[in-house]
Amino acid sequence: MNDKHKHPKGAGKSSFELINTKILADILPVEPGSVVLDLACGRGLYSMFLSGIIGDQGLVYAVDFWQEGIGLLDQEIEARDITNIKTLILDVTQEIDIDDDSVDVCLVATVLHDFEEINKAGVVLKKIHRILKPGGCLAVVEFKKIEGPPGPPMEIRLSEGEVEKMVARYGFKRENTADMGQYNYLVTFRSRKN
Repeated sequence: MNDKHKHPKGAGKSSFELINTKILADILPVEPGSVVLDLACGRGLYSMFLSGIIGDQGLVYAVDFWQEGIGLLDQEIEARDITNIKTLILDVTQEIDIDDDSVDVCLVATVLHDFEEINKAGVVLKKIHRILKPGGCLAVVEFKKIEGPPGPPMEIRLSEGEVEKMVARYGFKRENTADMGQYNYLVTFRSRKN
């Protein structure tokens, strides 16, 4: 692996500390027993939060190609004796080694703009659509299109409309939009399968 895979752009930062987690829990269709994919999870703050909701019967796939972040999450999982998070070191622009039609909810938290910047958003969204169950939920958290910090440069930020237009091309229908606090918003989609 090259250095980009060891420490991708934005690695180590998380929007989790910036969002209203109550709104996230209220809007995401996550419940005990759910299977969730935290795509490009970083050090796994969202994964840990979701782990508490899904309980022992559920599963969170925490996926990233930032090895150090996954290592930190693995340490936290071991320290807390958590059994419902499975970590995977993967470049999701190349592969997502999860069965088709097996995931209830996929969370893409403040990384869709990075995939779009490298012209890989479509590739990733196709893979997400494949692994989501019919009617499964794609939840996208992004930074509002306002000057930062925090967050990415203004020129690569995505508005809610831009996210909806991008995601709709890959078999998703917008379901809900929510303000997640001063800096972030959430848009949820349902997967449509033929």
